Amino acid sequence: MSVPLTFRPHHFLCALGYRGKGYSDDFTANMTRIVTDGLFAPDGDTTLITVRLTADSICTPCPKRRGEGCTAGDKITALDQRHARAIGLTGGETLTWSEAKSRIKANVRPADLNTLCAGCQWLDLGLCHSALEELHSA
Repeated sequence: MSVPLTFRPHHFLCALGYRGKGYSDDFTANMTRIVTDGLFAPDGDTTLITVRLTADSICTPCPKRRGEGCTAGDKITALDQRHARAIGLTGGETLTWSEAKSRIKANVRPADLNTLCAGCQWLDLGLCHSALEELHSA
């Protein structure tokens, strides 16, 4: 991708599990551009992503975004804290998508998602679970 990406910690797993669903048409179009056309493009593994602890590239068109925050602020902060610990991410750190996937594979199992992603409205769809199973079998 030509534009440097920023991700909140929980968005690394969201990107891995993304399958064309989102909060709004604008959100879904942005997420598709970042994930499908970017990270999963032939050269996507070299994409640089900087970890942010506030609104990021994925949040840009989200209808729940409020400035650098979110209407679900406490829930999102808790998700970010759990994901940062599990994956080994720190605010301001920059890594490639390939490095991020390696960390996820080394540290997160599909069975971890019920705890790690507790409160996420997308969890019950099983998209991240399937994506993690694919990552671990690759």
